[in-house]
Amino acid sequence: MVAPQLPDPAVTRRIPLSLNALHAFEAVSRLLSIRDAAAELAVTPSAVSHQLRGLEEALGVELLQRAGNRLALTPAGAALAPELAEGFGRIASAVGRLQHDRRRGPLRLSMLPTFAVHWLSPRLVRYPFEKQGFELLISSTQAMADLAAGEADAAIRHGGGEWPGLRADFLFGETLDLFATPGLVSARRRHLFLSQHRQADFARWRQAAGDVGDYACTIVESTGLALRAAIDGAGLAFAGAEMAAAEVAAGRLEPVLDRPLAVAGGYYLVYTEALSRDRRLANIRRWLLGEAGVTSRPS
Repeated sequence: MVAPQLPDPAVTRRIPLSLNALHAFEAVSRLLSIRDAAAELAVTPSAVSHQLRGLEEALGVELLQRAGNRLALTPAGAALAPELAEGFGRIASAVGRLQHDRRRGPLRLSMLPTFAVHWLSPRLVRYPFEKQGFELLISSTQAMADLAAGEADAAIRHGGGEWPGLRADFLFGETLDLFATPGLVSARRRHLFLSQHRQADFARWRQAAGDVGDYACTIVESTGLALRAAIDGAGLAFAGAEMAAAEVAAGRLEPVLDRPLAVAGGYYLVYTEALSRDRRLANIRRWLLGEAGVTSRPS
């Protein structure tokens, strides 16, 4: 006996009909009113009627018929309606659970490791963890989180402040300089740890600083690694003064030549428009802006 051919699951998931039309029919079949269905779907009654006519033409059957002043399902419509109601009901439940979980869960905040360790961490002692609505899930990575895809709720990004589809709140700009641990022996003052992302900035700094001599460079993945090497006395770090500020204040680092260079760009809190009214986002935004001392965004 030949086994029956089962449909390809990938094929059965492709629906050759308008989902809007199916959604319109599901609402009408449940409410038996085009006007009520239009109100539920937030569209006009004529739009619902148009969707229904298109669906019936695509299927080649009548799904609804008028019985006096009321609508009634045809046998074909009565066969289709329960399956659609179950399908759209499951979609609504899944979306509802996700929205509920996201509203109640911690705000997922993504950022560069350098920012997390050298700027955020020294300030967390003042963060109101005990208050409701301030829960955080912090992730640090060199990769840029895709906020539109839901990889994180918000992020701290470095750049010019323009990311398509996202809102960006300026936190602070950037001033670059050389840093070393106090008392570093002279032999180490010519060994530089330089982030792979800062090579062009270093060239500009050297040009602006004038005659600063030559440096033996070790290229590292991030400014955070460069700062760590400098703190450990291995050499100099080329870094933003804003990232080094906590280490300078603690006496672990000091400017070497004190020839800072202001550069374009800065650090921003970014998030989607859909999240802009979220209380958790409003809380972390207010706290970050306060810690950064932001009163207005630079022009």
